[in-house]
This record gives sequence, structure tokens and C-alpha cells, in this order.
Amino acid sequence: MKIKVGDLVETIDDKIKGEVISVNSDGILVEDNDGFQLQFQSNELMLVKSDKDLRRSIANSNLELIKREKDSTKPKKKKVIKPKQRHAPKIVIDLHIHQLVDSTEGMANFDILNLQINVAQRQLERAIENRVPKIVFIHGVGQGVLRQELETLFRRYSNLEFFDADYKLYGLGATEVRIFQNMNP
Repeated sequence: MKIKVGDLVETIDDKIKGEVISVNSDGILVEDNDGFQLQFQSNELMLVKSDKDLRRSIANSNLELIKREKDSTKPKKKKVIKPKQRHAPKIVIDLHIHQLVDSTEGMANFDILNLQINVAQRQLERAIENRVPKIVFIHGVGQGVLRQELETLFRRYSNLEFFDADYKLYGLGATEVRIFQNMNP
């Protein structure tokens, strides 16, 4: 792209705009918007489209064609659900105590365990009510007390089965519950 006299240019590194006054072997002389004349090399400048060029390009464009292209609706891509995701549990309940309360100050281990079991039971009842097919309870590894209590809770229901959740997703400390909707609880 060759810069010639009369072109509007802008410097690459600074915010200097102006009109080219002369082009010679020493460089390009530019008069900026404030009337100052500055000398630049050609690699320091870039051409700026003038308002006349912009108006001319708009006048020469086919606006109807542009409107039709813009209005044409592209087919929306369908969201593809992978088989593993299709059968993934919809609800994940984290029973770690720090997820349930802000502070455990003044709570005994018995109180903490009862709170965790109550939350699990409420969430399980809600899942059965809302016909959710799968739910995962994250209980952590620990000593296994919460896990045993959860298994005792799950055995009270005849319309569900439970097993270790996917190790890759939840690690060792999670139990997945599958709820069968056509049976009575």
C-alpha cells in the first residue's frame, strides 16, 4: 500500500492523525490536526479511510442483498448430549458440613450427623416428588459413619437402589441413588 500526498494517515504507535503533505526519500511529512508538521517513515504510518471513501463504499453497496443475508436464519445447531451425560444424575447434593452451615461452632458430632441425614432425607423426598430418576450424595470418605447412616436411610425405601457413584466424577466418597418412579415408596 503506497502512501501519497493528500492521504489521511495515522501513526501506528501514537494517536497522531493528519494529512500527507509530501513524500520523499527522507520520509513522509504529515500535517496533524493541530497544524504541526511531523516527519515519519512509511513503516510508522497507516492509511485511514476518509469519510468520503466511507460514504462512497456505502453508496456502492447493495443494501437489499445485505439485509437479506442478515435476515436469513441459519439453522440452529442441536445440542448433542453424549451417552454418558444423558444418563448422568441431574441432582448432586454435597453433604459436607461446611457446605450446609456457615459455622459448626457449638455443634457436637451427633448434631452434625443428624443435620446431614435430615438434609439428605429432604432432598431424597423432593427428588421422589419431582420424579427425578437419579441423585448423587457426596458424603466424603472419612470414617464411613455418614455413609452407613445414608445406607440405612436408603434401605427404608423400596423404590430405589443405591451404589457407589462414578469414581471419575465424584471420587470415592459419593453414593448414587436410582429412583424407580412406578413403585410405591
